[in-house]
Amino acid sequence: MDILVCIKQVPGSTNVEVDPVTGVLKRDGIASKMNPYDLYAIETALLLTEKFGGSVQVITMGPPQAKSIITEAICMGAEKGTVLSDRKFAGADVLATAYTLSQGIKKAGKYDLIICGKQTTDGDTAQVGAEISEFLNMPNISNVLSIENVSDNTVTLTASQDEKIVKMKIKMPCVISVDADINTPRLPSFKVQKQVDDSKIQFLSFADFEDQNVNNYGLAGSATQVERIFPPEKLQEKCSIQGTPTEQADQLYDLIRRIKIV
Repeated sequence: MDILVCIKQVPGSTNVEVDPVTGVLKRDGIASKMNPYDLYAIETALLLTEKFGGSVQVITMGPPQAKSIITEAICMGAEKGTVLSDRKFAGADVLATAYTLSQGIKKAGKYDLIICGKQTTDGDTAQVGAEISEFLNMPNISNVLSIENVSDNTVTLTASQDEKIVKMKIKMPCVISVDADINTPRLPSFKVQKQVDDSKIQFLSFADFEDQNVNNYGLAGSATQVERIFPPEKLQEKCSIQGTPTEQADQLYDLIRRIKIV
C-alpha cells in the first residue's frame, strides 16, 4: 500500500503581519513549523504501513524553505517527499491550493491512500482534503477518528459525521482527513536526520505540471479573495481589585460589564 501524506509549513507564531494589498500572510522572515494536524496524518500513515505493509511519502506546497518539513517527515519515518514551489502558486486560496496539490500528486506518482490533517492552523478551512479528492476523482472521508482495517482494496474506519460517530468502508484509491484524536505522533529521529540527503527530496514547479494554464494557480486561480484580515487586538490594560469580598465582586462585575464581556 503506497500512502501519500499532504503536509504544510505554517507560521510558528500568531504574531504575523498581513499584506494590506493581497490580504495574504507575510511569511518571509518568520519562524515556521509543520502544521500540527499533519503530524497526526504522518503518524497514521506510518502505523498503517507498520501493520499492513507499504510505503509513506509526503508532499507540500510552499517556498523552497518548506523543504524543512519534508526533512522532518522523513525523520519520523517517511521514505521521501516532494516540494511544490513556484512563484505562480503564491497567494492561493483553498481552491487553488487543492488544485495545485492535485497536479503535484499526479506528477509525483500513484497512491492507494492520500492522508491529510483535519485542517491547518493558518487557514482553518478544513477543505483541502475534500477538494483534492474532487480534483483527483477519488472518494473522500473527513474527520477520521480511527482506522480498523485495510483489506480487499478498502479501508474500514470510524469518523465523526454530523454529530455522530459512524463506521464506514471506503474504496481505494481514496483521500481521508484525520482528526487529532486518532493517535499520538512520534518524535523525529535525530539519527535519521544526520542521514537525510537531497536524493530523498524532489522539487516540482509549474513547468512540471500537466495543466499549463497559469490562471488555475495562485491568486489568479483563487475563487475567493480576502477583503480584510487582521490579528486580534491585545488587551494590555491591567488593574488590581481591593476591598472586602463583596466589594471585590462588585468591582469585578463593573469591570466585565465595562469591557463588554457580559
